[in-house]
Amino acid sequence: MQSQFFSSNRRALLAKIPDGPVVIGAYSRLQRSGDASFRFEQEANFWWLTGIEAPHWVVIIDGDTEYLIAPEVSEVHQIFDGSLSAEKAAQISGITLVLTTGQGKELLKELTTRHAVVYTVCLDPRAQYYDFTENPAPIALYEKLRYSFSEVKDCRKYLANLRAIKQPEEIELIRRAIQLTVDGFETVRKNMHHYSFEYEIEADFEYQFRKQGASGHAYDPIVAAGKNACTLHYGKNQDPLVPGELVLLDIGARLSGYPADITRTYAYGDVSDRHKAVHAEVETAHREIIDLLEPGLNVKDYFHKVDEIMQAALHNLGLLQEESDYRKYFPHSISHGLGIDVHDSLGGPETFQPGMVLTVEPGIYIPEEAIGVRIEDDILITATGHENLSGALSTSL
Repeated sequence: MQSQFFSSNRRALLAKIPDGPVVIGAYSRLQRSGDASFRFEQEANFWWLTGIEAPHWVVIIDGDTEYLIAPEVSEVHQIFDGSLSAEKAAQISGITLVLTTGQGKELLKELTTRHAVVYTVCLDPRAQYYDFTENPAPIALYEKLRYSFSEVKDCRKYLANLRAIKQPEEIELIRRAIQLTVDGFETVRKNMHHYSFEYEIEADFEYQFRKQGASGHAYDPIVAAGKNACTLHYGKNQDPLVPGELVLLDIGARLSGYPADITRTYAYGDVSDRHKAVHAEVETAHREIIDLLEPGLNVKDYFHKVDEIMQAALHNLGLLQEESDYRKYFPHSISHGLGIDVHDSLGGPETFQPGMVLTVEPGIYIPEEAIGVRIEDDILITATGHENLSGALSTSL
């Protein structure tokens, strides 16, 4: 991305802010084990505003004046890990005023004398549902701002609404990430009979992605054979492949900050008529649901129609005996936004709008039969309808 992209994003956000400066921070590194950290991944809102992929930086937008605050990096960490220079940060972001940590503290103190209100990305309202620990950096920044300013307001909603409508350069990067992923799927599909373990498939995708310039997997890949497909976020990818079972592959490449998110379910050897019937119902539902999508479609109506389609599929398979069976066999949402975050927010819209990118991923999971099938494509809402960005990849068994 060019620095103009990030500068334009900051101006768009500032136009939404009625009062006060904006202060948003990068993520911190996270411990992997002992004295080693995980590979760093940036907070999506901070990246969208600055393009900076290094930890502990802060951006401040105060009217027409923009600042970056650089973290203090010790000489030891400079030697072992390197650091982002002020000059490079300015070049990437388009922000020419790059302050030291000490200068940043003084600036924040000065801002409190002119502004009672400050905007930041506040605490995640969904955190109570997570089964992991949040990155501590945004929480620490929020607490610091709450102590210094009279009021801290959340700009998460503004950012979600802006990011929901993808710009042309974002759509192009998503297209390229999808094409890399489609290429990987086609290679794996062709070689399916050569694999013996789930991890061999994961490794082949990683090789295909990296050799074509992607940073790797956009999220932990799912390679789930047989009953493993009934665990929705299965990620061990260690089990043997057994002839006569299905293999569910939920995988996407990340390229220049943007991901793909595609799922296909393939046969490993000859599978039963029951396997084929479940796959056929999911495939039919997948086509019908995608056909619903168009600009102006009410989101609540969309989910209602999806329920009707999926309930009909379960009924055809003899699985819908009681109302509670619906979510037993289809327990997840049909769609999510796709952007810098794989599960990108669409901003809670009333209707779908041109420029939105979302997944469509119907699935049927029958633990008692060790059968799990999901098919997922990435869909762009256009001015006149929709475009299946990953539609070139066959959904056949």
